[in-house]
Amino acid sequence: MCHKILHLVLCILSILLLWLKTTTSTSVNHRLVPAATHYKCIDKERDALLDFKSHIQDLDSLLSTWTIEKEENYECCNWSGVTCNNQTGHVTELHLSSYSLGGKISHSLVNLSYLSYLDLSENSFNGTIPIFIGSMTQLGYLDLSFSSFKGTIPTSVGSLTKLTRLDLSGNFLTGTIPLIIGSMTQLNYLDLSDNSFSGTIPRTVGSMTKLRYFDLSRNYLEGTIPTSIGFLTKLTHLALSDNYLLNGTCIPLELGNLTNLQELALGHLTNCTVENIDWLSHMSDLNYLMMDGTSLAKANKWVNVILGLQKLSFLSLSGCNLSQVMHSYSSSFVNSSSSSINNLYLDDNNLNSSMYHWLLPLTSNKLRYLDLSKNMLDGKSLGYLCSLTNLEFSYNSAVVNLSDLLNNWSGCTSVALQTLEALYSRFTGVPSEAHMPNLSNVYYIDLSSCNLGPLFPKWIQSLKNLTRLNIANNNISDTIPTEFWNIWPSQLVYLNLSANNIRGEVRDLVSNFSPNDYSVIDLSYNNFYGHIPKVPSILASLDLSRNKFHGGISFLCHISVEFLRYLDLSHNSFTGKLPDCLWHFKELKVLNLGSNNLSGRLPASASVDSLIRLEVLSLYNNNLFGELPLSLKSCTMLTFLDLGANKFTGNVPLWIGESLSRLYVLNLASNKLLGHIPLQLCQLANLQILDLSMNNLNGTIPTCLNNLITMVQEEALHKQNIHGVTITAPLGQINSHQLYSSLLKSIPLLIYVDNAMIHWQGIIREFSTNIVFLKIIDLSQNKLTGQIPYEITDLHGLVSLNLSNNALDGKIPWTIAKMRNLLALDLSRNNLSGDIPSSMTQMNLLGYLDVSYNNLSGRIPSSTQLQSFEPSKYKGNAELCGLPLTRCCPGDGCSEVPPVVGESEDDEKEIDELWRWFYIGGATGFPIGFWIVCGTILLNRRARYAYFHFLESLHDMVYVKVAVFVAKLKRFVCK
Repeated sequence: MCHKILHLVLCILSILLLWLKTTTSTSVNHRLVPAATHYKCIDKERDALLDFKSHIQDLDSLLSTWTIEKEENYECCNWSGVTCNNQTGHVTELHLSSYSLGGKISHSLVNLSYLSYLDLSENSFNGTIPIFIGSMTQLGYLDLSFSSFKGTIPTSVGSLTKLTRLDLSGNFLTGTIPLIIGSMTQLNYLDLSDNSFSGTIPRTVGSMTKLRYFDLSRNYLEGTIPTSIGFLTKLTHLALSDNYLLNGTCIPLELGNLTNLQELALGHLTNCTVENIDWLSHMSDLNYLMMDGTSLAKANKWVNVILGLQKLSFLSLSGCNLSQVMHSYSSSFVNSSSSSINNLYLDDNNLNSSMYHWLLPLTSNKLRYLDLSKNMLDGKSLGYLCSLTNLEFSYNSAVVNLSDLLNNWSGCTSVALQTLEALYSRFTGVPSEAHMPNLSNVYYIDLSSCNLGPLFPKWIQSLKNLTRLNIANNNISDTIPTEFWNIWPSQLVYLNLSANNIRGEVRDLVSNFSPNDYSVIDLSYNNFYGHIPKVPSILASLDLSRNKFHGGISFLCHISVEFLRYLDLSHNSFTGKLPDCLWHFKELKVLNLGSNNLSGRLPASASVDSLIRLEVLSLYNNNLFGELPLSLKSCTMLTFLDLGANKFTGNVPLWIGESLSRLYVLNLASNKLLGHIPLQLCQLANLQILDLSMNNLNGTIPTCLNNLITMVQEEALHKQNIHGVTITAPLGQINSHQLYSSLLKSIPLLIYVDNAMIHWQGIIREFSTNIVFLKIIDLSQNKLTGQIPYEITDLHGLVSLNLSNNALDGKIPWTIAKMRNLLALDLSRNNLSGDIPSSMTQMNLLGYLDVSYNNLSGRIPSSTQLQSFEPSKYKGNAELCGLPLTRCCPGDGCSEVPPVVGESEDDEKEIDELWRWFYIGGATGFPIGFWIVCGTILLNRRARYAYFHFLESLHDMVYVKVAVFVAKLKRFVCK
């Protein structure tokens, strides 16, 4: 009994002591507060958060709790993404990753003086990384990745000496990596990948000896990898791939000191020389190695080194010139070793069947994923690949017999193969019944561009487990068998029959597709016709473009608004109004309904607010009318807006320039728009194509067009026209190997490439993959007045300028030669006056010029380019003279030659033929022919007279007809 009492007393004393310790440590301002009490939000920090919110755009309203309008929201520690210290109430962490935030980061964050964790990744902020970030010295975790930051890394980050993790990857950062980064010695994670850093890798990185993760890949770093990187012996992950400017013997042997390394990526160091890879043998823990695009042509016995890495499971040596290695292995070592590799990429190495002797030791029974694409392999003798689940055999130039390929599984008691990708391969033959069991487990097959046609490959219908099928671009000119639509009930998640010549109507697609997975359907570029039946409700992508479908598009209302990312119904014969449900797809990125017969108005209400993620909107060439609705203003993610060839009225909206700042294509051509060109369009810094032609616009051309920064710059902005449509969940049964492979190769699950119909040199042409190289302004066929602003000549990157068919006056800007990249210039049918600027002789790239029907005067400047254009491009200018016109300029000493008696119609044809060949020859041989011969004759009066006098002196030696011809030539030259 005493023992129990004593034990109870001791327990009570222990509780009292613990309570005293807690209350003492949590006292603030000399007040004792029970441990269970939570401090309220600090007023100063609440104000800082509210100020931060006021400066940004909250597209998904995920910060709706950040308000003091309601009493229950007054406590900022309960706000979304905010974490406070339970005892002090200070804000310590901000978790705002993927909140769809935009705008600028407010300086008020500095007032969060106890903030130790800041994650603003995967948003869309404007401007640079704020300099004040260096004042937030309590930060231990900073993630600003994939948030659209520009500019340089502020040197103030060197003050963040408590940082253990810094991630600035996936932005648009430029400049050099600051030397002061080496002072951040507490870092164990540093990621600066996917930016545009230049210069060398600073040697000071060797000071960050606590680093475990280090990634500088996909930048423009140059020089060599510093030997000091060998001091980072705690590294487990190192990635320096895709720095194309690293050169020489740029991989130091000191990398061998990184004995704890588990993942190493040195891909695409294309200017580096790798003599050997023996240093890899020290990395006994290495399980991931990627050296794609880095030449190993001199790395003898590389197979031995690889087989010595007993933990290596992932090996990617794509494009490493492996076929050039003289001695790939030592046979004694290879015969005694077995590979642990289960993911092997050897694509793009120019391999042929003679390489199988060293390939086989790498393909053990552990191999699950094998990529032999872009080689010269025939598919024979790959070995018994019984455990292989994924085979990529695409783009092999040797003829591949499908039966021979399947023979590699003929000796297996069971076959694990699940995916087969062999696109762009020369296949022959049809698999026999004996081979079909080898495909019995295949659920994904990609045989696109394999010339399987002209008949539909019915053997595919034997693949009962198929969920993903791609037989696009196979020259199939046939109808789909009726039973095809019944083979995979509620099973398909991906169907691509595009770019064939398949005919017929489409059955009800709902019964074929899984009701539980994101589905993708691509029937584009065929000859399908008829009405569209119901489509799956869980649909991620639908492409029915370039067919003959007709009827309404109300079938779209069967699709759940939560899932659709990509919709292309362009180039069909769809009719009727746009259904209201179209404007409620929350995740839609691409909407292309161009070239149909759709009619009606766009919704004027705010219903389009749901399309806040839309990047592409093309309604080109329909019968839509009314004013452009204010509701489109909320589509702030738009990069491509094409509303051309409709019947829209009203003014060009001001909000296009104010709200759609990401636009690189704006096409409003061929409508009925009125009013002035708004100055707000000059705010579109990313704009590359501006087409307002064929409207009723008036007023002057804005002088602020030189604010279109992308047109001022001469380089092309690649990938502007490519939209990766990602899906949050795997499609069907895609396993981790495939997903990892897709991420490694940077291939999104779905890709859309912009296409646009553009007026180019008087012809409407379609541009798609090459659209990023175009920088165009087309304001033609309007009612514009005033002068051509000199500021427009600051657009050095412009390749086409069309101001024709307006009422412009004044002179052609004398600085026009600054537009040195112009390929096409059309100023025709205006009221321009004065001379053609002599500086235009410097525009060597000009391939199309039209200044006809103006009031230009004076001599056409002499140059290779300006004389190569047809006379019709100068006609209609009464006072213009000189070649290629037949009108002689004053002071040239030209005189009219009377008509030759007996001149016949045949003679006229002969002269016409002469001139035709003169222009053809002039266009091709001017640099030599004109200046050496014709230049002397035509530009030197004394030489010209001497030349004709010489011809006349030869009248006894030539035919009379030649003399007549010379007389005619005199008349035409001097006319």
